Amino acid sequence: MASLGIQAEQEPLLGDRTPGSREWEIIETEEHYKSRWRSIRILYLTMFLSSVGFSIVIMSIWPYLQKIDQTADASFLGWVIASFSLGQMVASPVFGLWSNYRPRKEPLIVSILISVAANCLYAYVHVPASHNKYYMLVARGLVGFGSGNVAVVRSYIAGATSLQERTNSMANTSACQALGFILGPVFQTCFALIGEKGVTWETIKLQINMYTAPVLLGAFLGVLNILLILTILREHRVDDSGRQCKNINFEEASADEVQVPQGNVDQVAVVTTNVLFFVVLFIFALFETIVTPLTMDMYAWTREQAVLYGGIILAALGVEAVIIFMGIKLLSKKIGERAILLGGLILAWVGFFILLPWGNQFPKIQWEDLHNNSIPNTTFGEIIITLWRSPRADHSEEPIGCPAEQAWCLYTPMIHLAQFLMSTVLIGIGYPSCNVMSYTLYSKILGPKPQGVYMGWLTASGSAARILGPVFISQVYTSWGPRWAFSLVCGILVLTITLLGVVYKRLIAFSIRHGRIQE
Repeated sequence: MASLGIQAEQEPLLGDRTPGSREWEIIETEEHYKSRWRSIRILYLTMFLSSVGFSIVIMSIWPYLQKIDQTADASFLGWVIASFSLGQMVASPVFGLWSNYRPRKEPLIVSILISVAANCLYAYVHVPASHNKYYMLVARGLVGFGSGNVAVVRSYIAGATSLQERTNSMANTSACQALGFILGPVFQTCFALIGEKGVTWETIKLQINMYTAPVLLGAFLGVLNILLILTILREHRVDDSGRQCKNINFEEASADEVQVPQGNVDQVAVVTTNVLFFVVLFIFALFETIVTPLTMDMYAWTREQAVLYGGIILAALGVEAVIIFMGIKLLSKKIGERAILLGGLILAWVGFFILLPWGNQFPKIQWEDLHNNSIPNTTFGEIIITLWRSPRADHSEEPIGCPAEQAWCLYTPMIHLAQFLMSTVLIGIGYPSCNVMSYTLYSKILGPKPQGVYMGWLTASGSAARILGPVFISQVYTSWGPRWAFSLVCGILVLTITLLGVVYKRLIAFSIRHGRIQE
């Protein structure tokens, strides 16, 4: 993990000569430089653990929910899944505001403590005699609330890096986040070997099984993360040129630190970047959601096949994203962040355009009355449920194909597997490119002032997108089919690309806008 920052650490310690200046000044001492990058690396780890906290139980929530509370249905599952993003959406601006006025260790440690406590609560949701599902809902919501520290992490990294280092650092941060989403289900799979029964510590009524072991690991890693933050993390702030600035949220300036440059932030650029980021996460969240039902409809895959192949596809997307995050650091130096953001949106549009059904070959129709075995047509939870549901015991063979109750199955051409795979590759390139460039541009637009609140709103917009994306696609896809669903997504992307084109020249760094350095 620490090696991710090595390339960025190779930047020179000498500042650039600015127009009209005769200074070649030392930006920071070697000791300060090493301390700054040790702190940034600790926050890479924090970002990794935050994403692991979401994904490490995602594949086991439904069977565990069924086990602890027989009254839980698919609709309630949707609330449990969404509670993480809801909690994060509420907490991000709060922790961001906190970090603007107090040492950033405080919101980081408190947020991680909340996540640790929530994971422990999750491990005990089987104990109460009733209402167990609500305890799980609270536990997942609190884990999401603790993950609101993502805003603090990105705010710290934005304030502790120069413009020259910023893209590398933001790419490393996004890579750690993506790696956490990839490895979380892998950890869950390993714990599946423990089985449902596992072992019980009667004294404290703790069951250690395939459902609770992952969250107990998460709690342990959270405590370890807190210890690392307490012992290694130091407050650092530099301006866009890399010179030390005073931490204006709680410290007095020292003699060798420069004051934070004054000037107004371009609010049009700020709002636009929030909109762009919302769209980027919206389209990826809906794509992740639709993979399983789409493949079951189009290729007559069974639930097991859809979960297996869909899992492989999403894992491959995660690996592809990490590669893109690493490679994008070099490309941004050649063509700039705005061009990469525009290119990523165009690639995503092409990917969804390819998904539009063409030709005269139709999917296999599922004529049986499937009811609970069918692809859901009302709630987000019922779509998510296909990721966990196993065949019913009273069915020797599960019905496969596109359900006849979805009227569009009868007249909509199928999406060929080659179309789907090509689309997946393009979306897998476009999403990480847009993701890291949105964060990078946003941090540069805001400048060297404390960014906690602004990063909180950006994180909140992403959380809202992860909630609304699955709801949107579940309703449109089930009612009108893939042609309408993906056409609307293409239309949203066209509007987004147009918006980016209109404000393209305004998406520049704070220091460039105010003429302190040249682009």
